[in-house]
Amino acid sequence: MKKLFSLLSIIAILAVSNCSEIPENNDPILGIWAKTEISTSTDKGSSTTREEWIFNDVYLGRYQSYSDSKLLFYTDFKWSEDNGIYTIIYGDPQVQDITVSMQKAEQPEILTLENGSVFATRE
Repeated sequence: MKKLFSLLSIIAILAVSNCSEIPENNDPILGIWAKTEISTSTDKGSSTTREEWIFNDVYLGRYQSYSDSKLLFYTDFKWSEDNGIYTIIYGDPQVQDITVSMQKAEQPEILTLENGSVFATRE
Protein backbone atom coordinates (compact mmCIF):
# COMPACT_ATOMS: atom_id res chain seq x y z
CA MET A 1 0.00 0.00 0.00
CA LYS A 2 2.88 2.40 0.77
CA LYS A 3 4.40 1.73 -2.65
CA LEU A 4 1.12 2.52 -4.37
CA PHE A 5 0.73 5.74 -2.35
CA SER A 6 4.31 6.75 -3.16
CA LEU A 7 3.81 6.05 -6.86
CA LEU A 8 0.58 8.10 -6.93
CA SER A 9 2.32 10.95 -5.08
CA ILE A 10 5.16 11.01 -7.61
CA ILE A 11 2.71 11.01 -10.51
CA ALA A 12 0.73 13.86 -8.91
CA ILE A 13 3.88 15.94 -8.35
CA LEU A 14 5.01 15.41 -11.95
CA ALA A 15 1.57 16.31 -13.30
CA VAL A 16 1.38 19.54 -11.28
CA SER A 17 4.95 20.61 -12.05
CA ASN A 18 4.52 20.04 -15.79
CA CYS A 19 1.36 22.14 -15.87
CA SER A 20 2.93 25.26 -14.38
CA GLU A 21 3.76 27.92 -16.94
CA ILE A 22 6.26 30.74 -16.70
CA PRO A 23 4.58 33.99 -17.76
CA GLU A 24 6.16 35.55 -20.84
CA ASN A 25 7.38 39.12 -20.51
CA ASN A 26 7.20 40.95 -23.82
CA ASP A 27 7.49 44.50 -22.53
CA PRO A 28 8.45 46.97 -25.29
CA ILE A 29 11.59 48.06 -23.41
CA LEU A 30 13.28 44.66 -23.84
CA GLY A 31 16.47 44.85 -25.87
CA ILE A 32 19.49 47.09 -26.19
CA TRP A 33 19.33 50.86 -25.71
CA ALA A 34 22.34 53.13 -26.24
CA LYS A 35 23.57 56.70 -26.01
CA THR A 36 26.68 57.83 -27.91
CA GLU A 37 28.46 61.13 -27.41
CA ILE A 38 31.34 62.38 -29.54
CA SER A 39 33.51 65.01 -27.92
CA THR A 40 36.12 66.93 -29.84
CA SER A 41 39.33 68.00 -28.21
CA THR A 42 42.10 70.05 -29.80
CA ASP A 43 44.84 67.86 -28.31
CA LYS A 44 43.80 64.32 -29.25
CA GLY A 45 41.16 64.81 -31.92
CA SER A 46 37.81 63.33 -30.96
CA SER A 47 36.75 60.66 -28.50
CA THR A 48 33.57 58.61 -28.41
CA THR A 49 31.72 57.74 -25.22
CA ARG A 50 29.04 55.09 -25.48
CA GLU A 51 26.62 53.85 -22.84
CA GLU A 52 24.48 50.72 -23.25
CA TRP A 53 21.52 49.40 -21.29
CA ILE A 54 20.50 45.81 -22.00
CA PHE A 55 17.01 45.00 -20.66
CA ASN A 56 16.01 41.35 -20.32
CA ASP A 57 12.67 39.69 -19.64
CA VAL A 58 13.19 38.87 -15.95
CA TYR A 59 13.32 42.55 -14.94
CA LEU A 60 17.11 42.61 -14.84
CA GLY A 61 19.72 44.16 -17.10
CA ARG A 62 23.31 45.21 -17.67
CA TYR A 63 24.70 48.74 -17.98
CA GLN A 64 28.01 49.22 -19.81
CA SER A 65 30.06 52.34 -20.49
CA TYR A 66 32.73 52.52 -23.22
CA SER A 67 35.28 55.11 -24.24
CA ASP A 68 36.71 54.66 -27.75
CA SER A 69 35.56 51.00 -27.76
CA LYS A 70 37.26 50.24 -24.40
CA LEU A 71 35.00 49.01 -21.62
CA LEU A 72 35.28 51.46 -18.73
CA PHE A 73 32.51 50.40 -16.39
CA TYR A 74 29.67 47.90 -16.11
CA THR A 75 27.09 46.96 -13.52
CA ASP A 76 23.83 45.08 -13.30
CA PHE A 77 20.47 46.73 -12.69
CA LYS A 78 16.87 45.90 -11.86
CA TRP A 79 14.02 47.53 -13.71
CA SER A 80 10.31 47.91 -13.18
CA GLU A 81 7.42 49.47 -15.08
CA ASP A 82 4.44 51.38 -13.70
CA ASN A 83 1.98 53.01 -16.15
CA GLY A 84 4.64 53.53 -18.84
CA ILE A 85 7.24 54.89 -16.42
CA TYR A 86 10.37 52.74 -16.10
CA THR A 87 12.54 52.81 -12.99
CA ILE A 88 16.13 51.59 -13.29
CA ILE A 89 17.83 50.65 -10.02
CA TYR A 90 21.56 50.03 -10.37
CA GLY A 91 23.50 47.47 -8.33
CA ASP A 92 26.47 49.83 -7.93
CA PRO A 93 26.30 52.98 -5.80
CA GLN A 94 28.53 54.84 -8.33
CA VAL A 95 25.55 55.09 -10.70
CA GLN A 96 22.43 57.02 -9.71
CA ASP A 97 19.04 55.32 -10.12
CA ILE A 98 16.90 56.82 -12.89
CA THR A 99 13.30 57.07 -14.09
CA VAL A 100 12.54 57.17 -17.83
CA SER A 101 9.58 56.83 -20.18
CA MET A 102 9.38 55.45 -23.71
CA GLN A 103 8.39 57.44 -26.78
CA LYS A 104 7.03 54.80 -29.19
CA ALA A 105 5.84 57.11 -31.97
CA GLU A 106 9.37 58.20 -32.79
CA GLN A 107 11.72 56.26 -35.07
CA PRO A 108 13.96 55.05 -33.60
CA GLU A 109 12.18 54.61 -30.29
CA ILE A 110 13.65 56.70 -27.51
CA LEU A 111 13.73 56.71 -23.74
CA THR A 112 13.29 60.16 -22.24
CA LEU A 113 13.99 61.60 -18.82
CA GLU A 114 11.32 63.34 -16.76
CA ASN A 115 12.33 66.72 -18.25
CA GLY A 116 11.85 65.38 -21.81
CA SER A 117 15.52 65.13 -22.81
CA VAL A 118 16.69 62.00 -24.64
CA PHE A 119 18.16 59.34 -22.36
CA ALA A 120 18.83 56.55 -24.91
CA THR A 121 17.69 55.21 -28.29
CA ARG A 122 16.80 51.66 -29.27
CA GLU A 123 19.42 49.70 -31.19
